[in-house]
Amino acid sequence: MLLVAHADTFWDELYGRYVGYQPWGLVEDNGVIRNIQGGLGADDRAGCALVWLLRDMGHSILITNGEEQRQKGSNYLMNQHHDIADQINSQHQFVIQVDRRNGRDFKCYSVGTDEFRAYVSRVTGFSEPDRRSYTDIVALCRNICGVNLSIGYYNEHTEDEYLVVSEWKNTLNLCRRWLSEDKLPRFSRNHRND
Repeated sequence: MLLVAHADTFWDELYGRYVGYQPWGLVEDNGVIRNIQGGLGADDRAGCALVWLLRDMGHSILITNGEEQRQKGSNYLMNQHHDIADQINSQHQFVIQVDRRNGRDFKCYSVGTDEFRAYVSRVTGFSEPDRRSYTDIVALCRNICGVNLSIGYYNEHTEDEYLVVSEWKNTLNLCRRWLSEDKLPRFSRNHRND
């Protein structure tokens, strides 16, 4: 399995414009984390934290940069480092990215088959609201399927962004159970069994 999150946030570039600005004023109230001084950046700091906690499970990890700038890092990786691109798509059954808003949904975008979507829904209990948009897995998954899981943040890219800790923990715990399975199936985008 390959676990993916991205290190950049929407706020990095914006905050970098203000010399001396400190974007930290985190508060937690009733299980909800907010930043009282601007955007939280849970998209995707919350995903990086989740991947960090899963690091010892024996799966591959990839932290990208430039996701907020149209997947700049993942596109560079796939187009300039063909050996890594080949490893990603030949040595992993599928990719799990943890960079999705809300608490109980997933998206496969253009990199999931009907069979894979049914599998993800069954394993997670999440649903796919639509297939619009894109993220790093769209660049990374050439031959294998990928999914982006909800991690409990809302109102991304606004000063009202917040993270529901219980939803983040739910995704963490379901990933722990899922990644602990002895034999995970492989889902190829080239050979559909649906």
